[in-house]
Amino acid sequence: MNDRFSPDAAASLPDGERRRVSAGAAHETGLPSIETEEWRYSSIGDLTLDDLEPSLAEPVIAADAIDRYTDVVDERSATVIIVDGWVTEIEIAAGWAEKGLQIVASTGLAVSDPSPVEGRAADPTLAGHAAETTIFDHLHRAFSPPGVLVRVPTGLTVRAPIVVLNHQSAPGLASFPRIAVEAGDGSDVMVLERQTSTPGRGLSVPIIELRAGPAARLRYQTIQELDPEHWQLARMVSSADQQATLTAGLAAFGGRYARLRVDSRLVGRGATANLVAGYYGDGSQVHDFRVFQHHEARDTRSDLLFKGAQDDSSGSIYTGLIHIHPDGSGANAFQTNRNIKLSPDAWAWSVPNLEIENNDVHCSHASTVSPVDEDQQFYLQSRGVPPVIGDRLIVAGFFDEVIGRLPIEATRAEIRHLVSRKLDRRIERIAA
Repeated sequence: MNDRFSPDAAASLPDGERRRVSAGAAHETGLPSIETEEWRYSSIGDLTLDDLEPSLAEPVIAADAIDRYTDVVDERSATVIIVDGWVTEIEIAAGWAEKGLQIVASTGLAVSDPSPVEGRAADPTLAGHAAETTIFDHLHRAFSPPGVLVRVPTGLTVRAPIVVLNHQSAPGLASFPRIAVEAGDGSDVMVLERQTSTPGRGLSVPIIELRAGPAARLRYQTIQELDPEHWQLARMVSSADQQATLTAGLAAFGGRYARLRVDSRLVGRGATANLVAGYYGDGSQVHDFRVFQHHEARDTRSDLLFKGAQDDSSGSIYTGLIHIHPDGSGANAFQTNRNIKLSPDAWAWSVPNLEIENNDVHCSHASTVSPVDEDQQFYLQSRGVPPVIGDRLIVAGFFDEVIGRLPIEATRAEIRHLVSRKLDRRIERIAA
């Protein structure tokens, strides 16, 4: 690790002593090893920080350079732009601020406490089953700028999505964005995050915290379109209180190595968590997911569906755990991961797990890794469909279930387009 990540560099920033301690811990911890179970099968051994530097100052970037990324939905209640980890713009549509919608860049989210709620655990990003404190957690505390806090008051329904563009503007940077969303009692809100990066090698370490209060409905969706040379190591921590419904969706297409750890906690009776993801890798991309569904209260429900396609020599890793806690009687929990291999060199590891500490539950898990179905191929070819076009139809259909369950309906056409773009490139490679 170079001097740009040193304790002295961190100490030069506001709240320097805390940052210096975290940077020192990062140097002592060092990068993870694939010899540990937490990082087995990952690409972490290929990561070096020597040619990267943290983004220490708010960037200056032309608005027209990123405007094209915000046109995902026609109507929005607010727009937030984060560049290189820094919140550069917050715009709330007319009327919503008067109704109590708050979106602020908060120094209270920086350095040591990613939770905006007083009295909560000092670091909920480390909550979960056998969570380890990594070098990336320490670096985040040392070098993260103020994060963005979205707070929806009790009873407010925000009809149009809040759009967050999370963009990295230059190669060679390491950014540490943080996003927190609090949905008050009985509220209803949708947040759409779009992750993008400029061409070239970079690193982003985002932390996302979601909290749904009693009877709230919180939907958070990410469209990940990072450059194929970009590295990402992300964490999402969510909690749903009594009778709340929290839905988190992801459509992932970019990144050289993109890792997401999810800790989903159902802390109130009758809470529900829906987790859905679709991912498509080609070239040498690797998508890595570590998901933990924690049923801590009675009569809770969680439903996970992750589906991915791997082409060329790309790969995916899925490790999932349904954990029914001792007080989790009446829980219903489901976990499904399905992968389709489009080339002989593609690969996927899928390891679903159960840990049940109460006998009054309904749980199931399923996992598949397979090539394109030969019966489906034969059916299409027998009706005159060329093999390459037939595979395209099969893959598009494979993703349709996931796309149909993504929480923000207005984005589904865009995501189908992104899947089609991947498939178009596949046909071009085969034709060449």
